[in-house]
Amino acid sequence: MELQRNTHHVFRLMYHFVWIPKYRHKVFIEPYRSTMKAIIQKVGYDYDIDIVELEIPSDHIHMVIRGIPKQSPSYVMQIIKSITAREFFRIYPEIKKQYFWGGKLWTQSFFVETIGNATEEVIRKYVQEQLIELDGKEINSDQLNLF
Repeated sequence: MELQRNTHHVFRLMYHFVWIPKYRHKVFIEPYRSTMKAIIQKVGYDYDIDIVELEIPSDHIHMVIRGIPKQSPSYVMQIIKSITAREFFRIYPEIKKQYFWGGKLWTQSFFVETIGNATEEVIRKYVQEQLIELDGKEINSDQLNLF
């Protein structure tokens, strides 16, 4: 992880975020997953949030960003959650009616951790392999089809 510079600062800030949709609904299947990824990437571009890794399993989101000193983790989450909810519901109003009758896409909570030099690659690999690991668990955990 390299040092970043701007006019008054030299810094190295990396954060790993995880957050979930309201009621932990498993809504992020295709095409919703791809749409949500595109929305988050656009928000990152528009608000100078450097998204390093992003993966979306069916019921939560993992994201690694390079931060800057003027953006707190809570500010990043506020921006991403508010804009993604508005845009996602604008594109898919039927999802709002079916799963999110209360009108909110996200829970209030989120997980964030800082990433140090030693663990950045481990965390990035972990985020990249979320869908692979999840698919493997689903294949191996088939229940008996009784009904």
